[in-house]
Amino acid sequence: MNTSIWVPWSIVFILGVISIVLLSGKGSFLIAGYNLLAKERKQKYNEKRFCRVVGGGTSVIAVILGIAAFYRFEMPAVISWIIPWGLFGTIAVVAILADTICRRKS
Repeated sequence: MNTSIWVPWSIVFILGVISIVLLSGKGSFLIAGYNLLAKERKQKYNEKRFCRVVGGGTSVIAVILGIAAFYRFEMPAVISWIIPWGLFGTIAVVAILADTICRRKS
């Protein structure tokens, strides 16, 4: 039995649990950088919406890694672009959404 395949599946499972916590609107302490902001800067963001945006991005990344783990990282040529461009695109979209729709109107 090949035990090395359990490593990516355990990462997918952990990301799935984290995304569920974030999608519920809780777990802002899991977002890197947000928990280090000063209170004045934290109040510029809608915390629940911010958690949901990051949770959505985390779930997309978990699905991408799940697809790669299913194919044991030897994916067909048709979808081999999904790991680098899918991860990069997800991170970019989450960063843009976090800076636009998660800000409170002042």
